[in-house]
Amino acid sequence: MKDTFGYSVSLTLAGESHGAGIVAVLSGMAPGIPVDEEFIAAQLTKRRPAGAISTARQEGDKFEILSGVFNGFTTGTPIAILIRNENTKSKDYSEISVTARPGHADYTAQCKYHGFQDYRGGGHFSGRITAGIVAAGAVCVAALEKKGIKIGTHIAECAGIADRKFCDIENDIDVLNSRLFAVLDEKSGAKMEEAILAAKADCDSVGGILETAITGVPAGIGEPYFDSIESQLAHFLFSIPAIKGVEFGSGFEMAKMRGSEANDAFRTDENGKIFTETNCNGGINGGISNGMPITFRCAVKPTPSIAKEQQTVDFINGENKNFIITGRHDPAIIHRARVVVDSAAAIVLCDILAQRFGTDWLR
Repeated sequence: MKDTFGYSVSLTLAGESHGAGIVAVLSGMAPGIPVDEEFIAAQLTKRRPAGAISTARQEGDKFEILSGVFNGFTTGTPIAILIRNENTKSKDYSEISVTARPGHADYTAQCKYHGFQDYRGGGHFSGRITAGIVAAGAVCVAALEKKGIKIGTHIAECAGIADRKFCDIENDIDVLNSRLFAVLDEKSGAKMEEAILAAKADCDSVGGILETAITGVPAGIGEPYFDSIESQLAHFLFSIPAIKGVEFGSGFEMAKMRGSEANDAFRTDENGKIFTETNCNGGINGGISNGMPITFRCAVKPTPSIAKEQQTVDFINGENKNFIITGRHDPAIIHRARVVVDSAAAIVLCDILAQRFGTDWLR
């Protein structure tokens, strides 16, 4: 099993949904980087369930920094963070030890781990594991902000309801990072929440699209081909449960354009700074940053745990069966996933920047 991502700056994850806790180890951060535990807690709050649009499982996400931080600064050694699980109801999952929940990894886990997997709450496949990404990612987000790099994600679409597009990106990022339900147009956000509640009342769920913008990344970062910025971001983003599609810039819409529309014209301002008139390529050419905002979108599937009767199989006895998923589940996870996407992007960028400039550049 591959449990580590990154080269110069890397993240290792361990834990299960209903195990003792989640462990994240962030390695390669330079010594002397400030670590604000209140900021880590605030980032974890964005991931936690809130209100009727989320699961009833409430975890405090109290974290312990076991190593790598001393007197509020990184020491340069691996930063180990433990988040204990405190609110588990494992009896809700007894039937799935032999049942393949549609849309879940129960069957594929059985095929790979031969019955030894921890099936409770989805085990290591659970979105619960992303708490470790957010905790470690908070250290990276803060380090990047001190270097003038900002990351923000909004719910571009949920249940077919669209948010407004990014406009004044720097200001929009600040607005998004101050909100628990990350939309730019609060009226659209209210409609999204109504749609989530309607799905919940129908024992169903909804998905949507997250759109991310990153500003302040200098031109010339990244590698062509196998370690392009797109390659590395997509690698991590597809590791987040429920992410089923990733596109950069105009993405699939570019397939409908002519070259004269898709090409971003280069210009220079009075100070000699080079920029592009449009940003169809999402701030990346040839896998390398061009100095414009890096933009990408992630498709988030509807939560697979729904309380409707579904057809499935008992994979031990080889029998067809009907099944209703019980327990505590989200009618939508998109609003909780946005901070996971921010955190993943921050970890990837720290790794890429450390490879380009050395780890001390992040200090």
